[in-house]
Amino acid sequence: MALNTRETFIAVQKNGDGDLTRFKTSSGRVLEYEQALQEVKAGAIAGVNVFKGRDGEMYIRGDADGDPSNNLDSLPNFQ
Repeated sequence: MALNTRETFIAVQKNGDGDLTRFKTSSGRVLEYEQALQEVKAGAIAGVNVFKGRDGEMYIRGDADGDPSNNLDSLPNFQ
């Protein structure tokens, strides 16, 4: 898949604890966390990766590029 055809995350929704729960993509799709996790694993979303947390669960995080402004937590919220 060419890099310019991969979607990116442009906005997020969080729960009351501040955990990411949903993602909006550059094409306007809204993905629940599990669906987003599968798409990131499949390489369909650019700029993010999956890692295993200390609790053994899999999580989505932005690629480390030294720019805090594009961290997932820094993305705007959407309704």
